[in-house]
Amino acid sequence: MTATGETRPEAASVRREFALERYRYILQQINAVNENAHRFLALYQTLATALATGAVALFVGYRKWDIPAATARGGVLGLLTLTTVVAAFTCTLIVVGVLSWLDYRNEECDITDELIGPGFRERPRPGNFVRWYETYVLLFILVSVIAMWLLAGLLLLPAMR
Repeated sequence: MTATGETRPEAASVRREFALERYRYILQQINAVNENAHRFLALYQTLATALATGAVALFVGYRKWDIPAATARGGVLGLLTLTTVVAAFTCTLIVVGVLSWLDYRNEECDITDELIGPGFRERPRPGNFVRWYETYVLLFILVSVIAMWLLAGLLLLPAMR
């Protein structure tokens, strides 16, 4: 038996193997987080397109369908509100993904610092957010929601009298 605090060669080998498996897992998670942002954008685009199409269809057809203008306006506002909720949900998922990515990258740096040496992998800097595609996905979602509300407020709703 060895005294407490001593490291046996077998224990060091097991520790390195475990660290390697953890490192592989972290890299898989980082990849999954990166792919999820694309999935979330596709989800938003699909739902926003469907809801905006519904709002435009309601605007175009409400007279033909004998729907009162006030009801049609309420429907358009409801569809835009649903689009905004979908956008907020998508943005929340993307922000959580970014936070997870930062956590995984820091854990990756911890492992490489311990096993290879300090500074092998540079830690992520949140100040580099202008280089992250998630930033531009969030901007796209924000701009598209603002554009939908502006178009509805300036063109659709005033014409539904």
